[in-house]
Amino acid sequence: MTSLPLTARSTGPAALVTRFIDLCERIPYSALALAARIFPAAVFWMSGQTKVDGFRVTESAVALFREEYQLPLIDPAIGAHLAAFAEHFFPVLLVIGLASRFSALTLLGMTLVIQFLVYPGAWPTHGVWAACFLLVIARGPGVLSVDHMIARHWR
Repeated sequence: MTSLPLTARSTGPAALVTRFIDLCERIPYSALALAARIFPAAVFWMSGQTKVDGFRVTESAVALFREEYQLPLIDPAIGAHLAAFAEHFFPVLLVIGLASRFSALTLLGMTLVIQFLVYPGAWPTHGVWAACFLLVIARGPGVLSVDHMIARHWR
């Protein structure tokens, strides 16, 4: 009895699985990269928004760094200002896809600080952010990015 290769079968569970896998493999990398850029960037942006009132870092943000975060080797006021800047600047760059790998690396660094020094119990959430950032660092931002337009122009 000769069996047909999996791709030649037209019915049954194996064929359904094969068709599903084929469909999944057609998802463009740029769509994945865009999602990996936008969603964690939104989390950091919203966190940054809690630290500012207009263009001023709030006293409650400084208090948060002094009382809850308690980062070693950094003054709470400086930490609050740096975090507020980074949580606004790098997400914008990441969403538009400019300096994407560097922005993802910076936010990955912030994620690691948060994970190991601030909220070690939140590793599942931080792991999801890290996976998104690592995808962008390893594979780039995709064609839906300023980085891609710049690279295409210079080729």
